Amino acid sequence: MPNLRSLYHWALRQAEKPHAPWLLFALAFVEPWLFPLPPDILLIPMAMAKRVNAYRLAAVATLGSVLGGLVGYGIGALAMATIGQWIISTYSMEGAFEHFHHAFNRYGMWIILAKGLTPIPFILVTVASGVAHLNLAVFIVSAAITRGTRFFIEAVLIHHFGEPIRTFIEKYLTWVALAVLAAIGFGFWIVLR
Repeated sequence: MPNLRSLYHWALRQAEKPHAPWLLFALAFVEPWLFPLPPDILLIPMAMAKRVNAYRLAAVATLGSVLGGLVGYGIGALAMATIGQWIISTYSMEGAFEHFHHAFNRYGMWIILAKGLTPIPFILVTVASGVAHLNLAVFIVSAAITRGTRFFIEAVLIHHFGEPIRTFIEKYLTWVALAVLAAIGFGFWIVLR
């Protein structure tokens, strides 16, 4: 898959540029409210390219994800009838959204903590949190914990075991990419069933 390898090497090259944290921040920011493409796809290669920056990049991804989560929360709380409905219909998540909305009324922050670590689209969690009017402070803390945990686990693994991980990814890039796509697809399947 030459295009995949080109994309991977593009992400590695971006890590060398001064705008790398901003690019990662932008993806992490839009993922929870507009475009459910996980920031891990940039975080991992960028952290592998510059392992000394792994923790800094994890912090950038966490900050972007939490701030983007606030936008998703705001859409759910203030604009569900317009923007929120468009987002849910665009990704065909009507049934899943209804299920999450009821779950939020019952479990609140535990839903955020559990779902933020899984491949289930975080956009669903953020918008549903706003619709359910989950306490904003609880939402922020829960989002920071769950997203930070996910990104910092990746950073720790890359920082400490970077070369073997990089060798493995580069040797089996197609299979790694397929596994990531399968995880994302599985997350959507769980949501849409």
